[in-house]
Amino acid sequence: MAEPEPRPTAGQRLGAQDSLGISTLDPGHKPPAMPPGRQVSVRVHLLDDSEEAFDVSQRASGRVLLDLVCAHLNLIEGDYFGLEYQNHRKMTVWLDLLKPIIKQIRRPKHTVLRFVVKFFPPDHTQLLEELTRYLFALQIKQDLARGVLVCNDSSAALLVSHIVQSELGDFDEAQCRGHLLTNKYIPDQDALIDGIMDCHRKHTAQTPAESDYQLLEIARRLEMYGMRPHPAKDRDGTQLGLAVAHTGVLVFQGPTKINAFNWSKIRKLSFKRKRFLIKLRPDLNQSTDTLEFLMASRDCCKVFWKICVEYHAFFRLFEEPKPKPKPVLFTRGSSFRFSGRTQKQVIDYARDSDFKKIPFERKHSKVQSHSGLSPLPSLQRPQVPKESALSSSGDELDSSSRSGWRETVSVSVEDSSASRKKSSPSPQRNGRQERAGLGAEPSPSAQRAETVSTGAMVSCPRLSDSPKLAVVNGQRHGLAPTLSLDGPPPSPLTSPLLNDGGGTRTDDEDEVRRKRFPTDKAYFIAKELLTTERTYLKDLEVITVSFQNSVAKDEATPESLRNSISSNFEPLHKFHSSFLREVEQRLAVWEGRSNAHIKGDYQRIGDVMLKNIQGIKQMTVLLQKHSEVLLELERVCRSSRRVEALCRDFELQKVCYLPLNVFLLRPLHRLMHYKQILERLCKHYPPTHQDFRDSRAALADVSEMVAQLHCPMIKMENFQKLLELKKDLVGIDNLALPGREFIRLGCLSKLSGKGLQQRMFFLFNDVLLYTSRGMTPANQFKVHGQLPLYGMTIRESEDEWGVPHSFTLSGQRSSVVVAASSVAEMEKWMEDIKMAIDLAEKCNGPSSDPVLAGSLIENKSLEDPTLDQESEDDLSASRTSLQRQDAHRGNTTVHVCWHRNTSVSMLDFSIAVENQLSGNLLRKFKNSNGWQKLWVVFTNFSLFFYKTYQDDYPLASLPLLGYSVTIPTENENIHKDYVFKLHFKSHVYYFRSESEYTFERWMEVIRSATSSTSRTRFLSRKEPHPY
Repeated sequence: MAEPEPRPTAGQRLGAQDSLGISTLDPGHKPPAMPPGRQVSVRVHLLDDSEEAFDVSQRASGRVLLDLVCAHLNLIEGDYFGLEYQNHRKMTVWLDLLKPIIKQIRRPKHTVLRFVVKFFPPDHTQLLEELTRYLFALQIKQDLARGVLVCNDSSAALLVSHIVQSELGDFDEAQCRGHLLTNKYIPDQDALIDGIMDCHRKHTAQTPAESDYQLLEIARRLEMYGMRPHPAKDRDGTQLGLAVAHTGVLVFQGPTKINAFNWSKIRKLSFKRKRFLIKLRPDLNQSTDTLEFLMASRDCCKVFWKICVEYHAFFRLFEEPKPKPKPVLFTRGSSFRFSGRTQKQVIDYARDSDFKKIPFERKHSKVQSHSGLSPLPSLQRPQVPKESALSSSGDELDSSSRSGWRETVSVSVEDSSASRKKSSPSPQRNGRQERAGLGAEPSPSAQRAETVSTGAMVSCPRLSDSPKLAVVNGQRHGLAPTLSLDGPPPSPLTSPLLNDGGGTRTDDEDEVRRKRFPTDKAYFIAKELLTTERTYLKDLEVITVSFQNSVAKDEATPESLRNSISSNFEPLHKFHSSFLREVEQRLAVWEGRSNAHIKGDYQRIGDVMLKNIQGIKQMTVLLQKHSEVLLELERVCRSSRRVEALCRDFELQKVCYLPLNVFLLRPLHRLMHYKQILERLCKHYPPTHQDFRDSRAALADVSEMVAQLHCPMIKMENFQKLLELKKDLVGIDNLALPGREFIRLGCLSKLSGKGLQQRMFFLFNDVLLYTSRGMTPANQFKVHGQLPLYGMTIRESEDEWGVPHSFTLSGQRSSVVVAASSVAEMEKWMEDIKMAIDLAEKCNGPSSDPVLAGSLIENKSLEDPTLDQESEDDLSASRTSLQRQDAHRGNTTVHVCWHRNTSVSMLDFSIAVENQLSGNLLRKFKNSNGWQKLWVVFTNFSLFFYKTYQDDYPLASLPLLGYSVTIPTENENIHKDYVFKLHFKSHVYYFRSESEYTFERWMEVIRSATSSTSRTRFLSRKEPHPY
């Protein structure tokens, strides 16, 4: 009988050379072959804080040393790890696996290398070995202790509780408190001891392997998970941090991720001296395709470039890249390449291989557990490495109290014919003692653990038993699919790149909040008053603080303008600051955060509203003069180019996230918000409620003020819109004429000899303009034609021209055929144009007025002074950070309508003014796992995102025109309450509110922006508005 052929090792199957060795444990695995030469001793600091010395040849490559370390640890998935050290320039660098060690480390005897995690996978279920997950847990603990892994207090407490459970076992109050007082796992741990103990109490019967699993489940959702920011600066000198992840290159400002560049969008990474360059794939929305960052030195650039190359190869390639042939004469560029197996190769090998599992010890663990299987022979004991506590080098450990406590985890010795189930730790593999014998039927948890899944939906141990213990950012059921790196490039103004992480929240937080805070609808109405008042006060500060400071620095600003702004806005700012403090104090009492013993009498808001509405009523004269401030500012800008440039420059600042003129009208708009809030209160309260009388009296007072200021506000809104459109148009004189009223703007296709051409139309009460987007630096729209409305006729012409949704405009001198994108758009345009024609027939055209009689020539090339705030797609194409290189008006309503082929009317603007809202929301992307807490402001048809309400400017914005708002369906697996979905084409966002009332309010205001309002006649705006 012939002898069977020897089975090839995994390294041979993957094409590795025998002389290089392999970083796996094949059956009969031997240490890697050592090249000849003098032996040197190299010390390696392991993740358990132990230190081992390895004898290697001077000629040995870095791969040989890494394989020796993996063989010492019996580590199968060693390709996730690397060796780092400090070079002679005191820079921390990775050991190159292809180069000889002696060429990288000048003095090997005096250098200590650190064995650490190098590649952080997006999903910890891709780590198939329990030992690998344990080493990752050690890395997470070190990062927590050093302050590298930044997270909020609740997540930190939950993470530490799983570490303590792994080390101590089930909760014992005295033991746990003493352990936490002795060992520091996170900075400022003393303040969180009670929270850690509360979480630890819930982990009863959880084994160390399960604790590692849950630890990684929580950590992977944090924004700073696996991040190693490299210091850099953008062109403006802003301090940033560049990091690399499985998705691409990330940009951090402190602990906050402000930008991300996916691998699919990056064409090339390079560096030149101190400059690190990212070349992006061509995009019509970008003015440049190269991003530039300044680092401390060329070596810093090279270090970061190398790790980017390795991350890209490890996560994106199917196999190790082959070396390029050496040129005969000249060399250009670096010959550096990734060496080792890719993630796909590691997963395939670990899943398909048949090998014995070697037991390992959990150093510092006091948990005594034994496997139900027979122990391995004692001959294999010397091969077992020792595991240490999950501590960093800075932790002070009481070794005397732990020396006798070590957990020996016996891992099952599987038959070569048995397939390996590695998707989650099973009780038999993590050393948990089974009560039944070997022949007993496996427990349900063991059955769950034996489920093999190559996807991302993997059963998690004990997840169904304790759903709140392993949940972060709102994820309760299973694990979300891994992030897809490929896909079509985003269309204009739809990219979802913004801080996917940061303010994480756990389900424990939500449960505590639901138990702690009131659930009465009146409370949430009062909270809406609080959140919107905070936003309103910030908007006032744009004028009273930021703009006032800019004006004070320029002597060219007339004293009349300074006095007008100061006298009209500073009293309002002072008054509303006091009003906000009163509301905050009342809500604090209502929530029980202060004076918790007071009940009943202080669970109301009508008395506070009545007192302050009466105070606002005394300032009606100031509110009536706001139109004078707007006119004065426009007059000064027309007469002084220097003041015009000053206002333009101010609007380019991030704090001015809306056109400056919009902030001047905020006090008038705020009165409508007060009226709406009081109407909802009065509707909610029964007449016998103690707060009903005050609320009704306050409603009567504010309704009187709204009626007095209604006509001036309508005129100022129209004038402000004309001034805003003036900045978007080139080639039209005297746009802001007295008597001219804006009606609608939007995108239509004009039929010409060349076919249908996209044009932007602007409808006023006397003329219809059609334009195309020009090539000016600010992407202004160039006027191609003006169609007077007097004598114009309109008719449908789909049958005549064979163009869907088309209609013909026939004037006295010319005719135009246009087509809308849908039947609804066509009906809106035809209705408004017919109404505008009737208005033109009844009047003799715009009249002149000395105040605005000056010629407003539009064809000069202006730097556009509106909306410097970046949209979510501008973030994806940002040059270096949130700051812009030029004045690109990519987020104005006009440009959004152009990109999304839609239209808006003046009535839509008026409704949007009424429906402003702000507050905290949890946001989730379609392909992300966690919920991110953000402060969100809805205004001007857009959502503006902040970290907290104290921030002076938004991080990004999302224009909502063209979006649809719905409720998630069952197959979307959003198992949360009060969640709504925003989607436009393939772009999907989920938002989660805290109560039914806030959910309905967000749905209401967003629907007002995502669906244009149809109306019967424009004149209704001049009649008393149903405020």
